[in-house]
Amino acid sequence: MDTVTCYRPTGQKELDLVAESDYRKWPPRLPDQPIFYPVTNEEYAVELTRWNVNTTGVGYVTKFEVNKAYLSRFKIECVGGRNHTEWWIPAEEMDEFNDNIVGKIEVTQKLTKD
Repeated sequence: MDTVTCYRPTGQKELDLVAESDYRKWPPRLPDQPIFYPVTNEEYAVELTRWNVNTTGVGYVTKFEVNKAYLSRFKIECVGGRNHTEWWIPAEEMDEFNDNIVGKIEVTQKLTKD
């Protein structure tokens, strides 16, 4: 099976929920979160994590693989600079999205407020 590498900036609360799933699933979206945004590159994930750290004090860059055939259903959206690219996964697709994660979600970086 071919996979695509995805990244995601993650806060402590979300990471705790991911850990509860043995690093295999993202938690359901909250009512005010209609879309899940995995990003296409680590550089962008780091930028977003740094931005979030200013508010929360700590953030994590995560990396995970998704079944390419499934993910190809979603267009890559450019939301700023050339490397600011992400997929927009509707909240109601989270169970199917999680079913298409291959392997475990891993933390690649922990960032803290300097």
